[in-house]
Order: sequence, then structure tokens, then C-alpha cells
Amino acid sequence: MIRTLALALLLPAFPLLAVAQTKATNSADDRSMILALESAWNQAEIHHDANAAASIMADTFISVDHHGVIQNKSQYLAGLKDLSFKPTEIANSETSVYLYGDAAIVTSAYRTKGTDGGKPFVHRGRFTDTWIKRNGEWKCVADQETLIH
Repeated sequence: MIRTLALALLLPAFPLLAVAQTKATNSADDRSMILALESAWNQAEIHHDANAAASIMADTFISVDHHGVIQNKSQYLAGLKDLSFKPTEIANSETSVYLYGDAAIVTSAYRTKGTDGGKPFVHRGRFTDTWIKRNGEWKCVADQETLIH
């Protein structure tokens, strides 16, 4: 009798456990995907690959760079093609992904090293990226950078 009662009480919880497990798996998959897209974005920057960068950005993408300049997607991609700015290394650290359903916020520190107009530079900063999942694909809709001195 006690076993039957315990089973009767637990059975309704099994679908909830399956849903929780599915959500946890989806969250881990989404986090992994977003981190991979962040890494691909760094590589697109290093290689001046505007097409690769464009593929991960929403058409309405807005960027605020470390100088406070606001750019739309076209302006950002035009700047990416500028060969006088030559990053040789872009590394993210202290990266966190915060999921809110089909939206995500990424915060990270970064270090970019290279040359700009032939002059060597090292930039250290932090960024916040905002991602939206539409039709099963994650797209970045906003990026904001701040230099750390």
C-alpha cells in the first residue's frame, strides 16, 4: 500500500523531471553555441572576414566601440575590412553567458594585440554582447566595448 501511494505521488513528477532535464540540456547547448560564435567572431576580426562576421549578426545589429562610436551592421563590417588595423591576437577571458529564454547576454574581458596604421597596440577591455535566438539560430543584436586602462 505504501509503495503504491509513493508511486502514485511520484509519477506526476516524472514529466516535470524530463522537462527540466531537456531545458538544462538546451541551456548547455545554447551556451556552447554562443561561446563558439564569440570565438568565430574573434577569428573573423583577425582575418578581416566581413562575411563570417555578418553571418552571426542580426540585420539590426548595433555596436558601441571602445571610443563610444555607435555603428550599425554595415558600418561595423566596413571597419572590419580596414586592413590598416591588423589584430594578430584576440583573446576573451572571464566569459559568462546569461540565458533568458531566446535571449542571452555575454560578458567578457578581452585582450587584442596587433598593429594599427603600422603602430603596435595592445587593448584590454570588457564587452557585453546581446544575442537573440530566431528560427533556431543565435544572432548578435548589440555589442558594447569598454577599454580598461
